[in-house]
Amino acid sequence: MQMKSMWWKRHWRPKVGWGVPVAWLTLCVVWSSTWLVIKIGLRELPPISYAGIRFLLAIIVLFAVSIGRVRLLPRQALDYAVLAFTGVLMFAVNYGLLFWGELHVSSGLAAVLQATIPIFGMVFAHLMLPDEPLRLRRLVGALLALGGVTIICERLLGFNGWMAFWGGLGIVFGAAGAAFSNVLLKARVIQLAPAMIAGWQMVFGAVPLLVTGFVVEGNPLRFHWSGLSIFSLFYLAVIGSALTFLLLYWLLHRMTVANLQAISLVTPPGAVALGWAIGGEKFSLWSLVGACFVLAGVWMIFRKTKVRDLAIQEG
Repeated sequence: MQMKSMWWKRHWRPKVGWGVPVAWLTLCVVWSSTWLVIKIGLRELPPISYAGIRFLLAIIVLFAVSIGRVRLLPRQALDYAVLAFTGVLMFAVNYGLLFWGELHVSSGLAAVLQATIPIFGMVFAHLMLPDEPLRLRRLVGALLALGGVTIICERLLGFNGWMAFWGGLGIVFGAAGAAFSNVLLKARVIQLAPAMIAGWQMVFGAVPLLVTGFVVEGNPLRFHWSGLSIFSLFYLAVIGSALTFLLLYWLLHRMTVANLQAISLVTPPGAVALGWAIGGEKFSLWSLVGACFVLAGVWMIFRKTKVRDLAIQEG
C-alpha cells in the first residue's frame, strides 16, 4: 500500500485544463495593450491625475474582491512603513514618470524602457540580498540591455528633441525606483496576501499622485471626460491593474517561473506591434535595434532563474 501511494504521488499530476493558458495569454495581451491605452488617455487627461485616478479605482476593486477572502491589514507597524515607501516608489514615482514620459515617447518604446526593471533589480539585489550575488551572465545581460537603452535615448534626442529624451530618461529612472521597491519588499517579508500588498502599495502611491495632480493639473471634475478617456481609465484600473494582479498571483502556483517570466519578454514586442498597428506609431531602425538589445539582455538575466527571482512588471 505504501509503495502504491509513493508511485501515485510520483506519477500523478493534476490536469491543468484551459484555465492556465487562457490566464497566461490574457496577461500577455492585457499588459501589451496597457501602454497604448495610456497613450490614448493622455490625449485628453493630464498624466499625474490620470495615473492617480487609475490606481484609486484599482484599489477599490482589489479591496472589494478581497473582503472576506484574505486578511486586509498588515500585522506590524513596520509593515506599513515598508508598504508606504515601496508604494511611493512603485506607483507614485514609477508610474508618475511613466505617464508623463508617454507624453513625449511612443507607447512601444515606453514598454521597452520599463523592461529595464529586472536589470536594476539585479544590481540592487546584489547590494542588498546576500543570497543573490551578481553573476557574470547577468552582468553581461545588464550591460547589453543598458547599451540598448543608450541607443534608444540617443535616437530620441536626435529625432524627437530634448523632451523625448527626458521623457525616456524619466521612464528609466522610474523603472529603477520600481526595481528598488521590489528588492526592498523582498528583503522585508510581509505576512499579507499578495493582492493586499499590491493594494496597500497603491494606497500609499496614489495619494501623492492625486494631491500633486490636483495642485499642478487642477480639479479632475474640470477635465475633458470623453467616452474614450473614461474607457481608457477604467480599462487600466480594472483590467490592466486589478484583474492582472489577481491572475498573476493565481498563476504563481500553477506555472513554472520560466513560463511566467516569459510574459515580460512578450509584452514589449506586443506593445510595439500594437502601437504600430493601432496607434500609428513609427519607430526608427536604430530604436528597434536598441529594443532588441534590451530584450536580449533581459532574456539573459531571466534564463534559468530560480523561483525567488520572480519579478514581473506591467504597464
